[in-house]
Amino acid sequence: MAYTTSKSYFWKGFRDGAPFIFVAIPFGTLFGVFATEAGLDIVQTIAFSAAVFAGAAQFTALQLLQDNTPSLIVLASALAVNLRVAMYSASLTPYLGAAPLWQRACAAYLTVDQSYACSIVQFEKEPDMTVPQRMAYFFGSVTPITPLWILATYLGAVLGAQIPESWALDFALPITFLAMIGPMMRTLAHVIAALVAITVALLTVGVPFNLGLLIAGTAGMIAGAQAELMLERNRP
Repeated sequence: MAYTTSKSYFWKGFRDGAPFIFVAIPFGTLFGVFATEAGLDIVQTIAFSAAVFAGAAQFTALQLLQDNTPSLIVLASALAVNLRVAMYSASLTPYLGAAPLWQRACAAYLTVDQSYACSIVQFEKEPDMTVPQRMAYFFGSVTPITPLWILATYLGAVLGAQIPESWALDFALPITFLAMIGPMMRTLAHVIAALVAITVALLTVGVPFNLGLLIAGTAGMIAGAQAELMLERNRP
């Protein structure tokens, strides 16, 4: 099917992003349960999800706060977990950088794993898309996820301990990332960055305050960047 208008690209993005609701709902619900168990009330929990809008960083920050970790380390760790979003933004800039400021500001807030994964694949597959078409696709890909993430967080906060452990909602976090890893491993540099980050994370698992994640993320980015430079130099 040929897509020619911004509206048609919006709905294509909507369809491509829709499958992620099957992980966004249990993931958001789990965060709501976790947050209320940590002592946050419903308003604080919803505000946390709406303001940060980054599940992995939210879980990281909340876990560290429960462990009475110093605030500076909490912020640094949550920021480290979310550093990938800065890389997402840099990757999307050539495609969306010419859009109006207000659209770019909205896109910055809505840049999450799912919207990036869908969008970058689509933009590379159809490089002739116009900027309005790309923006329409981007917003379409995240539209099914955003309201359900907030709603699921609310439901988790309300239900709290009433959800039995046998439901195993914590499967959502690893499943989400596993579903995105395959399409993202497009070059040798990507693979090297992932392998280095995984190896360093395993080696630093005993570092206090989960700082091993910060170390692993930094090592992975350095390794990936160096691999990319070497590959560029070796190309004929």
